[in-house]
Amino acid sequence: MKKAWIPMVALLAATPASAQTGQDAASLAGVRSLYESVRGYITASAEQMPEDKYSFRPTPEVRTFGEIIGHVADSQYGFCAPVRGEKAPTMPSAEKLTSKAELVKAVKDAFAYCDAAYGIPASKLNDALTFFGQPHTKLSVLAFNMAHDFEHYGNLVTYMRINGMVPPSSQGGM
Repeated sequence: MKKAWIPMVALLAATPASAQTGQDAASLAGVRSLYESVRGYITASAEQMPEDKYSFRPTPEVRTFGEIIGHVADSQYGFCAPVRGEKAPTMPSAEKLTSKAELVKAVKDAFAYCDAAYGIPASKLNDALTFFGQPHTKLSVLAFNMAHDFEHYGNLVTYMRINGMVPPSSQGGM
């Protein structure tokens, strides 16, 4: 009877960890859902913009539509490689590409690479890593990536509206 407390202590000790894992899984599910939305919006924007508008820029000081697509493609590797526990692949900058076909492929490939990072186990989300010289968790880097993608989707929306187009997020059904 004296050892009856051992299972109770073990159960109590395990509960916070399993509750934390559940919270982590819910946090990842929320961030992943937003990432999947913006991934779809950016990919659809890249596909919908006519090739002759890839060189469009509203003012000389900002990136062209194509350069934004290339920048988003490049950044996926920088954000998601450390979450995946990898060094970012070395490849030519997609921001330097100019054809619509190359840029659409580049952004799709980059998002496919990042998809694996958003599929990591919840138990790994609080793993520490250094990002931009600062300590972060894997979850915070994934959230940062999603926010960065939405920031640039906002740029794409503006470029599309200036060119008389309806951006994907306003088309319904997405």
